Amino acid sequence: MAVSPGSGEGRVRTRVDGAVATVTLDHPGRLNAITVAMWGELAEAFGRLSADRGLRCVVVRGAGGHFAAGADIREFPRVRADLEGVMAYHRDLLAPALRAVSDCVHPVVAAIEGVCVGGGLEIASRCDLRLAARGARFGAPINRLGFPMAPDEMRGLLELAGRAVTLEILLEGRVFDADEALSKGLLTRVVAAEALESELTATVARLCAGAPLAARLNKSTAARLAGDPAPLSDAEWRACFAYADGPDHRRGVQAFLQGTDPVFTGE
Repeated sequence: MAVSPGSGEGRVRTRVDGAVATVTLDHPGRLNAITVAMWGELAEAFGRLSADRGLRCVVVRGAGGHFAAGADIREFPRVRADLEGVMAYHRDLLAPALRAVSDCVHPVVAAIEGVCVGGGLEIASRCDLRLAARGARFGAPINRLGFPMAPDEMRGLLELAGRAVTLEILLEGRVFDADEALSKGLLTRVVAAEALESELTATVARLCAGAPLAARLNKSTAARLAGDPAPLSDAEWRACFAYADGPDHRRGVQAFLQGTDPVFTGE
């Protein structure tokens, strides 16, 4: 099953002002929950911006006072209904979008306020710098949905904060504040809410003042030196998504959509 971007209420909006591009996650009334269509738009936007050599910096942010509340779970019964659907959703849709963010040749800055959880945290972790308002909230409470974080989505967190912090976030499923996120290595700087825009402006100015070629080379060299583990085999991929056809996965998603607490049996 191939997952392709479709129509939806949310959008990924792109604006270019001189040498600076702003990519905005915008899903009104849903805390910018990211739809299938939006994941596709995110990949397309970053592919296009990366090819624009006139840019010096890309800013990623959310509309309406929030970064993003993860994927739009209302779509899960349709696009993640079985093992093949789950694998296609994560490998053919989310993974390319996240890779497009991390592969962007220009410096990428996440400006974070409000909710930044699940897929929102995954996007932020693929940016080069992360500036957050002190009132922002972080986490990945997907254990309450009955499934783990997919390998390509976990990669950004592991590279950013390491194994111990990644496992703490995923195993506890706790939502925490910006100061704690900073202490865990998830953020570059935390500022008062009223200072976020001025701090973003100053950061962008510093990035734009640097040599573009040097920035591109710093990013590519850092990626090369960080190393890349051997690719997962098909059997390993299937093992990662083996939960897809299990009852706990269905219980978790149904409970979320119904506003109830899930009762997991370990199946």
